[in-house]
Amino acid sequence: MTRYEPVPLPTGAAEASRAEVTAGVVGWVCAPPLRDLVAAFGGGLPDRLPPAELLEWLDGFSAVYWDFRSRSGSVERDEINVSELPPETVELVGAAATALGLVEPRPAPTHRYDHLLVLGGLARSCLHRTAYAAELVRGGDVTVDEVAALGSFRPLRPAETADLDLPESPGAPLGYEVDVMDVGIRLGFGYAEPAEERASTGPITHHSWAVRSYRPADGPPVHVLAAPSTEPESRRAHTSDTYHFWADEVRPAAGDRVLVVTSQLYVPFQHCDAVRSLRFGYGCRVDTVGLDPARLGATGGTGPQRYAPHQYLQEIRSTVRSMRNLLGAA
Repeated sequence: MTRYEPVPLPTGAAEASRAEVTAGVVGWVCAPPLRDLVAAFGGGLPDRLPPAELLEWLDGFSAVYWDFRSRSGSVERDEINVSELPPETVELVGAAATALGLVEPRPAPTHRYDHLLVLGGLARSCLHRTAYAAELVRGGDVTVDEVAALGSFRPLRPAETADLDLPESPGAPLGYEVDVMDVGIRLGFGYAEPAEERASTGPITHHSWAVRSYRPADGPPVHVLAAPSTEPESRRAHTSDTYHFWADEVRPAAGDRVLVVTSQLYVPFQHCDAVRSLRFGYGCRVDTVGLDPARLGATGGTGPQRYAPHQYLQEIRSTVRSMRNLLGAA
């Protein structure tokens, strides 16, 4: 069985230099598991290219071989058509994904944070991530001054909620990603009613935003945010938009420690987005962790959640693209 040493992600330390962040990007991209993946699909990672050109090349290569979302018609991640791969390639993808940080969840690197950010996603992921954030805080794994669940007005699809027993969000039916984030926060932290609600007016569009705040007497304040798109004429809000909307609301100080919680599959690309948006945008120190399904009973077992090979390849491509953006900011 193929095995690799773990490959670290670029640092999110507030004191790290731009050269150190760039070195982390290059180290991840040029690591043996990624080189071997490229070779397995008929390519050869170019040597001696400047980092920006290397990432441009890898972006183009991955678009051809690992962009299953576009092949399936620019669908959501859970709607990708499965592609069959040879057994030896399946084994290689699993080993590479493990080494590159998409498989094994790890605990938060430190105990004390100023902010804990829970990222949105598909409905079930919203519930799992908010539950895990509550477990970290209420179980004493981390202490935080503030928690924020970052979502958007992405409409829910029937397939996302068909087998979920979800209570209604206060005052409105469950129609959007942010509604499920709010349900997850209320279930995980045991909150009943928000202390404050603010939102844009009019029909829901890519311009729309909302903030719901809970302020308990015996825990950190929690905000549930629906971010607007920064390019509302062409797309809905993405992860980076939610980071910036949160920062505009909370105004984190330079040097604040931020812990981002997502699913392990998405840790590499969402960590790089966080470093670009919050480290270089606001001077924060950023750590990113994936939820541990065993602590939630989410998989019925004790090991990490496993995905299909095409899902790992898709998110390795996402990481390449996120690193390309990070390199532009660094």
